Amino acid sequence: MLKAFIVEDEPLARDELKYLLKRSRQVEVVGEAERIEDAMRDISRLKPELVFLDIELAGGNGLHLAKQLAELDPAPSLIFATAYDEFALQAFELYAFDYLLKPFNEKRIRQTLDKLMKLRQIKEDESRTAPPASRTAAEQTGKLPVVIDDRIVLIDRETILFIGLMEGKTIIKTEENEYKTGDPLIVLERKLDKRSFLRVHRGFIVNVIHISEIQPWFNSTYNLIMSDGSNIPVSRTYVKELKQLIGF
Repeated sequence: MLKAFIVEDEPLARDELKYLLKRSRQVEVVGEAERIEDAMRDISRLKPELVFLDIELAGGNGLHLAKQLAELDPAPSLIFATAYDEFALQAFELYAFDYLLKPFNEKRIRQTLDKLMKLRQIKEDESRTAPPASRTAAEQTGKLPVVIDDRIVLIDRETILFIGLMEGKTIIKTEENEYKTGDPLIVLERKLDKRSFLRVHRGFIVNVIHISEIQPWFNSTYNLIMSDGSNIPVSRTYVKELKQLIGF
């Protein structure tokens, strides 16, 4: 059963969501909050796997809270639950797992929970059964096999600038192209050479040879400027590994 936290400043909406989640029998609501400060404190302490988050909150904006939650280790899956559909794009840019609109629809919530449970099961199965040979083959050929639609595309690893999660898809950015794949980030990470590729954020892996500049950011984090000008965030969780690999 998934542990969930609800951030919602409307008592009726909060009670309705708790009721629907309880009916799903897939979720245990371990906490709730109306304000961003309380939510951040309790989520850091309770470590829920799932956070349902409204956009407009008392004393702040849910999108700002989402940025802070993305820095936690482990970071919870975010599901925005709001009456405002115009923020969907911003939400998915913050790696939201889903975006639910009020009034809540029980069938829609169950679909989201089913999808999340299936993805977690896939990751667990892959973690147990991932063959070392797949990593060796990628290192020997210099190619990264990626499923694009109904094809398997072989991408030269040296040309990859970064791999990231954007709008629910895994994006592979190379020197000349951009590929979208349904392959989970964790699956691609296992096929990459750890000496050249480094996870710097829960949603980004970079090729260190294509880092042009490292810029200090707030709260001991950094931004990486890649050779094509792309800006990639480094969360505090991965700063130590970056410093050790780059040597700064």
